[in-house]
Amino acid sequence: VTIPDGHTPDSGDWIARNNTQVEVTGGELAHEQGNSIPCDSERILEDVHSMARDGMRVLAFARLEIGNDVTELTHGHISKGLTFLGIQGMIDPPRQAAIEAIQACHSAGVKVKMITGDHSVTAAAIARQMNLEGSDSNEFPDVLTGREIAVLSDQELSDQINDVTVFARVTPEQKLRLVRALQDRGHVIAMTGDGVNDAPALRQADIGVAMGFGGTEVAKEAADMVLTDDNFATIKAAIEEGRCVFDNLTKFIVWTLPTNMGEGLVVLWAVFAGLTLPIMPIHILWINMSTALLLGLMLAFERQESHIMQRPPRNPKVPMLTRALGLRIVMVSVIMTVAAFFLFQWEFNRSGNIEVARTVAANVVVFVELFYLFNCRSLTKSFLSLGFFSNRLLLGGVAGMIVLQLLFTYLPLANRLFNTAPISLHAWFSILVAGALASLIVGAEKWIQQRFKVNVKH
Repeated sequence: VTIPDGHTPDSGDWIARNNTQVEVTGGELAHEQGNSIPCDSERILEDVHSMARDGMRVLAFARLEIGNDVTELTHGHISKGLTFLGIQGMIDPPRQAAIEAIQACHSAGVKVKMITGDHSVTAAAIARQMNLEGSDSNEFPDVLTGREIAVLSDQELSDQINDVTVFARVTPEQKLRLVRALQDRGHVIAMTGDGVNDAPALRQADIGVAMGFGGTEVAKEAADMVLTDDNFATIKAAIEEGRCVFDNLTKFIVWTLPTNMGEGLVVLWAVFAGLTLPIMPIHILWINMSTALLLGLMLAFERQESHIMQRPPRNPKVPMLTRALGLRIVMVSVIMTVAAFFLFQWEFNRSGNIEVARTVAANVVVFVELFYLFNCRSLTKSFLSLGFFSNRLLLGGVAGMIVLQLLFTYLPLANRLFNTAPISLHAWFSILVAGALASLIVGAEKWIQQRFKVNVKH
């Protein structure tokens, strides 16, 4: 039923059919079994409210008899004289997957808010069914309507927006205001929408997500992402996958930087001390190319950690490498430098062969990296807690790296190309001890950080 602009219904405008739960305005009669009867407006309001509290959207039907001379309907025709015929109550129950996804978002520190054109009572009922506020209370959440938003200043809206979960009867302009108000409070906003009117808010949001099935082309063009299955659970999966990718990228950086820093420190130490270089440029090139491919790349296939959706969101203003991770990188670099330089000097003094000593130093760098790789599988936990065989590609990369280092050390062609030489079992034992020692020190550092609750990610 269409209500003319500026029309305020009075008691004579509310009509209903017996046993009908709906609000009808703009008429005076109800139709029942061929007869017109008056209506009970108070009962209608109570029934509509009760229906809305069950999460129903209500559509009313009415009839207006007009003459044959009327060729075009206007608001004036339906402002009065309608006879109510009946109603339709529609309910679109929330998917269980969506409810579970919302709970997972709450655990991950992601706030979920509803912006809808539905009646405020209906919106509140649906929000309660989905546990949108993240509590087990049966109370209806607070709702801010478009009419209420219209009289709020930007500052007043910003002050209230954190405490409100549901926004009903909202216009496109108000959606844009809501996004800006949340951004003013420092939130990173992902906005979903499907209609033409959602386009401004989708564009304003940090991440605009359009519906792939039911979305308009305008919404898809305005959005940053298109949700191909129109399923909120997919958004939760995207958050989960995004955190995993970011974690693995951080792990790779934390793993690879000590190599470059350690190699640099070895060379600088020798240069400033006026000593023989423990490793040559060709060795550095070999180490960087082989380890990045067979060791570092395998961290990209690390599975997401079990607690990934139970930790709070990362502050985007915090750098990727925190102070705690920076100290770890420096610590491993120093261990690598000291071990490589010490074993180089020890082997050179023992054998007097510079090529053998440099082969030992190059292997020290590689095997410290190799042992440290296992510690980088998690930034906070022991790699044993993840399951030693949970990343089989990483184990394959480690095996491949060991084979390459054996060829690097013993293959005659490699000896000529890289100026290396075969080394003794005693030297290998010293190399493995250096790698294991580095791994134990990093493991102890992780334990201390967890013991004193140092957050390495924030």
